[in-house]
Amino acid sequence: QAQLVESGGGLVQPGGSLRLSCAASGSIRSFGAMGWYRQAPGKQRELVAALNGGGSTNYAGSVKGRFTISRDNGKNTVDLQMTSLKPEDTAVYYCNAGGIYANGRYYGGNYWGQGTQVTVSS
Repeated sequence: QAQLVESGGGLVQPGGSLRLSCAASGSIRSFGAMGWYRQAPGKQRELVAALNGGGSTNYAGSVKGRFTISRDNGKNTVDLQMTSLKPEDTAVYYCNAGGIYANGRYYGGNYWGQGTQVTVSS
């Protein structure tokens, strides 16, 4: 059973940066595609960014140009670099694996991390 553990969340001022990391037990190569989702209070969980095993990436329009997803197969991690953070980025961020990346879109899988809180506030 694969496990995903997120880290790197916290409180940051508007305009600041954070780097989230998702550590996977076992090799993430076997997952192929992976993604980051977020869920704000009272809102549905939404896909923020995803990538496939070949390095193709996909971003939500609201974060494009500010967030960057990357993977390190050697370290079994998938990171989300977040810059120019806004109060509306405040949410619990979740790592996801086991999904399918097709036609430029990521369809989430069954493996989830426990989530890490990101709060953007002055």
